[in-house]
Amino acid sequence: MQIVCLDLEGVLIPEIWIEFSKRTAIAEFSRTTRDEPDYDKLMRYRIALLEQHGLKLADIQAVIRGMAPMDGARDFLDELRSRYQVIILSDTFYEFADPMMVQLGRPTLFCHKLVIDEAGFVRDYRLRQPDQKRHAVNALKSLNYQVIAAGDSYNDTGMLGAADAGFFIHPPETIVAQFPQYPVNRSYPELKASIDGAAARLRQG
Repeated sequence: MQIVCLDLEGVLIPEIWIEFSKRTAIAEFSRTTRDEPDYDKLMRYRIALLEQHGLKLADIQAVIRGMAPMDGARDFLDELRSRYQVIILSDTFYEFADPMMVQLGRPTLFCHKLVIDEAGFVRDYRLRQPDQKRHAVNALKSLNYQVIAAGDSYNDTGMLGAADAGFFIHPPETIVAQFPQYPVNRSYPELKASIDGAAARLRQG
């Protein structure tokens, strides 16, 4: 019994904060987990920037509604789900992700929640669980699933390390250099082949 766990941003959809940075012309919003491994530090930075510029949750959601999955992502995910159970493990927020989940065919998503005040400003965030990707993989393994995982960034490495097989997809070279133990894939067909190969090896024991 096998489950595939995928990151969301940078894997199936564009990075939301990078797109928000482009739409607002505020370069500081382009900082992501590819640049800052400390997630709490990154989120505090983002929340302070939103307050500084008077931007609300609705402003972010308006950008997200104009976004689309990465080229080929829906077909890749549909094909993957025809052969495996698939769970999206993301450090995004439910308040952000829903338009993208609709376009991806509503895959199962584990992520976090934002704290929004009465005026619609983002004031804080609530992690479903610290290091939730790694914990989710370990929980699935405790249920006797073999887990294959793929991600692109610092905050995916715990998940990749906990999985029975872990892969990078679309990673920046700086992260590849720091984590050479994870095979790199540059396209969805390449990742699909890697997943199928790992699944076959795991079935053989």
